[in-house]
Amino acid sequence: MTRETIAETYARDGYVVVRRVFTPAEIAQISAAIDQLWQEGTVLGASWRHGNLFYNVAPGRDGAPKVRMAQWPSYHQPVMNAVRLDPRFARLLGTLIGGDLKQIINQVHWKEPHGAGDFAWHQDSRFRKPDHVYRNLGTSYVQTGLAIDPHTPQSGCMRFVPGSHRLGNVDLDVDADVLGRAMDDAALAKIGYTTADVVDLVLEPGDVAFWNPYLVHASGRNREGHMRRLYINGYVRAADCDRGEWAFRDGRPVPLGPEPAIVHYENLPKDRDPHYV
Repeated sequence: MTRETIAETYARDGYVVVRRVFTPAEIAQISAAIDQLWQEGTVLGASWRHGNLFYNVAPGRDGAPKVRMAQWPSYHQPVMNAVRLDPRFARLLGTLIGGDLKQIINQVHWKEPHGAGDFAWHQDSRFRKPDHVYRNLGTSYVQTGLAIDPHTPQSGCMRFVPGSHRLGNVDLDVDADVLGRAMDDAALAKIGYTTADVVDLVLEPGDVAFWNPYLVHASGRNREGHMRRLYINGYVRAADCDRGEWAFRDGRPVPLGPEPAIVHYENLPKDRDPHYV
């Protein structure tokens, strides 16, 4: 896709997919790093935080601890850190929001095989709090998702409502915790959509999706026999955000500094010691 096509598709639909951004060899390396994170979270046995680094761990269907999400693994995992600062992201994002970018999302999502991993219908905008630190959210922020495994309807791929980003914030009648909550089609009806308006975001390993924070989306359970993993990085135009770690200045990667920046964890300045949550 050309830069112009990427920008036009994103503006029209609220999302765009760029195929084969990362090679199979690169995905194999990233997959190994993600497996390392999985092992770390499993050993912890419960949800755990160290500054911005956070493992969301909950009992699985068999009662054993399962890692559902890891936030900001890039503070200690060099492969994951290198991916979020990859020049390919800078080039693609430059088409959409410019070259001076901060990052407020850095996380891995796992969906275990055989029926786990629901996400209810939601907009990412609901999590960009407090409101006053995020300006021009609809035009300054882009969420990205790198597929590590095949994403299909059977494996619980994301589901998008194209064009729904033009509604701005909407009331989808869901509580704060969308992770682990099933999709409810009544939420779509409330905002004027039906399942006929929904598309499945089918991705192969190495594909990257870019979507708007107001885009309505969800995902179902993984009914395949393999893990379904997604590496999510969210970027924002630096001038429009008072939070986050710098990622790119003038399109060039910016390494993490000696002290973590406030992203979402409000208590970070006074609570930096590792602890269970």
